[in-house]
Amino acid sequence: MTMSPNESQSAWVSAFLASRRTTRSFLPTPIPQELLDQVLTDALTAPSWSNTRPFKIAVASGDKRDRLSAEFGARWSTVATNLKRGKIGKLKLFLTRYGSPTSNRLISKPYHADLKPASMRLGAELFGTLGIARDDRDARDAWWGTNYDFYGAPTELFVFIHTSLDIFAASDAGLMMENLILSAHAHGLGTCAQGAVAIWEDAVRAEFEISDEYQILCGIAIGYPSDAKDNSFRAHRIPVEELLFKEK
Repeated sequence: MTMSPNESQSAWVSAFLASRRTTRSFLPTPIPQELLDQVLTDALTAPSWSNTRPFKIAVASGDKRDRLSAEFGARWSTVATNLKRGKIGKLKLFLTRYGSPTSNRLISKPYHADLKPASMRLGAELFGTLGIARDDRDARDAWWGTNYDFYGAPTELFVFIHTSLDIFAASDAGLMMENLILSAHAHGLGTCAQGAVAIWEDAVRAEFEISDEYQILCGIAIGYPSDAKDNSFRAHRIPVEELLFKEK
């Protein structure tokens, strides 16, 4: 049976959406400016609260990207090293504050019990794919540190939201980000949305002119995917039944 044009298009869209995966290893190949501009243009076709677009993006490439990566990496190294030293290390972190979150402290807290099982499953499956043992803290810390090299991506996008709209600005930014991520995928680019880089907003502000009316939401690593094993991982996706509340 031949599908109608509409059915064929619908099937293609579903397959395309399902083919999108998070990229955790990138080639250093720069993204052509015209391609990045197109992806950002596509991102802005997302719906927005009264069309206010309560978000902005700081684009870090080249030397700016490298400076931020170096600063993030130094902060993470300090945190990881001191946490291994027990109480003395924690005291040093408390006194110096270097490496402590300067924004979005919620990110560094444990997941709520409702959400923890999914997070633990992801961690177990991802580290299993990478061959990192559960008790190998050094390897886990080293892998986490790749967040701060933006997984090797040549460009990091820092997404900021307008504080006046609070969660509604975050909702709008999420819609925009999904368009951006799907457009990147359509153009042969990979992406990784990163909450890990949102804890040091001050470092980003040091590189860009950012109004006090905006706060960081997250980062997005973007570039061409490598052939590394990291990109072979396929995260579990829940069935629709788990998405829905049960009726009374």
